[in-house]
Amino acid sequence: MLVAELKKRDGIVSARRDGNALSITTERGKLRLEPKRADLIRIRYTRREKYMAGTGIGICQDPEFSEWDYEEGQDDICLMTENVRIRISRSDAAIRYYDSDGELLLAERDKDPRQLDEFDAYRIMDGAQARVEEVKTADGVQKIARDARMEFWKKLYHTKLYLEFQEGECLYGLGQAEEGVLNLRGTVQYLHQANRKIAVPFLLSTKGYGILLATGSTAVFRDDQYGSYLYTEADPEMDYYFIAGRDFDRLISGYRYLTGKAVLLPQWAYGFIQSQERYETQEEILQVAGQYRERGIGLDGLVLDWCSWEEGMWGQKSFDQSRFPDVKAMTDELHEKGIHFMVSIWPNMAEECANYKEFREQGKLLPANNIYDAFDEEARRLYWEQLEKGIFRYGTDAWWCDSSEPVAPEWNAVEKPEPEKMYGDYVRTASKHMPAEWINAYGLVHAQGVYEGQRGSGSPKRVVNLTRSGYTGQQRYGTILWSGDIGASWETYKNQVAAGLNFCAAGLPYWTLDIGAFFVKRGMPWYWSGEYNEGMGDLGYQELFTRWYQLGAFLPIFRSHGTDVRREMWMADGFEGRFYDALLAANRLRYRLMPYIYSLAGAVWREDATMMRMLAFDFPQDNRACNTRDQFMFGKSVMVCPVMEPMYFEEGSRPLEGTAKSRFVYLPEGTDWYDFHTGEKYQGGRTVEADAPIERIPIYVRAGSILPVAEHGCCVQEALSGQIELLVYPGKDAEYDFYEDAGDGYGYEQGEYIVTHMKWEDREGRLIVGEPVSPAGWQGATREYTVKTFC
Repeated sequence: MLVAELKKRDGIVSARRDGNALSITTERGKLRLEPKRADLIRIRYTRREKYMAGTGIGICQDPEFSEWDYEEGQDDICLMTENVRIRISRSDAAIRYYDSDGELLLAERDKDPRQLDEFDAYRIMDGAQARVEEVKTADGVQKIARDARMEFWKKLYHTKLYLEFQEGECLYGLGQAEEGVLNLRGTVQYLHQANRKIAVPFLLSTKGYGILLATGSTAVFRDDQYGSYLYTEADPEMDYYFIAGRDFDRLISGYRYLTGKAVLLPQWAYGFIQSQERYETQEEILQVAGQYRERGIGLDGLVLDWCSWEEGMWGQKSFDQSRFPDVKAMTDELHEKGIHFMVSIWPNMAEECANYKEFREQGKLLPANNIYDAFDEEARRLYWEQLEKGIFRYGTDAWWCDSSEPVAPEWNAVEKPEPEKMYGDYVRTASKHMPAEWINAYGLVHAQGVYEGQRGSGSPKRVVNLTRSGYTGQQRYGTILWSGDIGASWETYKNQVAAGLNFCAAGLPYWTLDIGAFFVKRGMPWYWSGEYNEGMGDLGYQELFTRWYQLGAFLPIFRSHGTDVRREMWMADGFEGRFYDALLAANRLRYRLMPYIYSLAGAVWREDATMMRMLAFDFPQDNRACNTRDQFMFGKSVMVCPVMEPMYFEEGSRPLEGTAKSRFVYLPEGTDWYDFHTGEKYQGGRTVEADAPIERIPIYVRAGSILPVAEHGCCVQEALSGQIELLVYPGKDAEYDFYEDAGDGYGYEQGEYIVTHMKWEDREGRLIVGEPVSPAGWQGATREYTVKTFC
């Protein structure tokens, strides 16, 4: 008969207060609870003698906090702050989290709640010769190391934290995924970086808490028949933060307290940004800029996609003089038109180019690769020096840090890999070139180098960095994330809303997408997955493009981009001009709302606000709202309800007969709502059928809102320089802070901004506009307001 070797339980042996931490010794390891604020606790667990020094990558605050106490009972130990009560069971050191009223927020599994599985981590030997295979993809040439000699590096842990979620609890965040899932309950989420995937290990719950994993490695969230847990692939110890908060805004604030304030982008970045794959010459860029101005269309940015460099010099930070003979003259002419210039830059470089040779000579490349080592501070400094010398000095305003994962092995496959295989391939590939415990964080340190380089250059321009990969804390580096190279279909378009909502719920405020999708046609690789081989010649695609553009007008960043077809608005000229008219109306609506939008941006910096908000942010008690994935709040006042089905044409320009030109909209309970287009008032807690002809995206404004708007302009500066109209939506008292600053530069960090506080007293029917207040005495433009009140 076999004899069972009984598994030890992880019971508590002793507990003591160690400075500002509660240190617990268990039968198998050490558990440490460190309050950082009354609502924020760091939890660490290890089986080694000492904890690691410092904090996880991306976390920049490790404050001392002493206003807590603990007491030992017969069955458990209780740690208490003003906001939370934490009970640790003596039998298995399982933790249960309660709010100050004693309501359960989260519980770990009673038995064996946390697991550490030690393994040997390896890396490519210094100086080892590896067989490198080059693979051509739509992302450029990727290098794959084969048969590299590996050496033992260190011992790390796979970590697993088992949790018990509550009935009716909804979970969100964890970054961006492409499957269209909003509420993550009952799903498996693989947290790794990919072309269409952004991993951010911050999870939020409608029960009033968030969990931030202090890891730089890949991770897995699971909530299915195999259990509910958070798993990390490679860490020196288990390390995470528990954040308590009655609403998502407080949870986001806790996240940014730990990981850094979101910086404020320049005003122009909230206007329309035109891009495509690709504008090839200086002449073409100026012609497009001229057309936008001649047509009176709002435009604030033009983008030069890949291949600014000479033929064969991939990733070189310079301009091909034959196509861009005078870049400074070009940027000057764009600036005179109120248009800013963004340039695509890459972390990988062709071996023939001078930039690569400089990195190779200094030993600042990732092992067996042509990608620079952004984890190395000196390498980041060299990357910026090359940028400044080759591109920035010509008047460039913004960066497009493309392919910042920087490996995407899924794009080497003929057919799209299953999610678990995609995860495993990423772990195996990335671990060859980057430290195993940091393989999710390359985009973070890459963005850090660009931000710190530009800030240190003395330039007055705020950093703008459109980048494809993000991670914990990246909001402090002036980054905008987008959803990667998606394919044109109605299904993909629908899924983008949930992708953006979960990304923004993970704490990073600036998200966008390729309006109309990157791939329009259906090509041979799996990712070339559009459904419109005739491109703009297909009225079905023009309709999809128009609806996508309407959605884009209500994203934090408004941007069009893609391949296969030209992307200028006037290319969608079918249906007797109705598509173009609808696009023009959406563009003008974006600029009309610019006073509201830029005030939202100011609140992102000042108050840790979130611009693109799933309905659970504002209606956490409304179960239907919490599971609605095709509507969202744009700020706290405006609800956006994009049209998600074709109404006029199928693929192939085939007309649709008998389709309703409307969509059903759920109006969350607890407030009244106003139709933005008609001013008609509706009671919340019900579904209405909203008119949605091609010229209109349904929008509703919450009762008790003050909405500042302007005349639309050709650029943000023009829209914000005129008279402001205040739209008042009665039904409740309302307060609003109207934010203004210089529009660029970092004076706002020293208080060079103005906030005008406005108050609507509903019973009296009176709007009170306060005096503008500036912390540093900054003087802005003299404002005149007109007021329109809806009945």
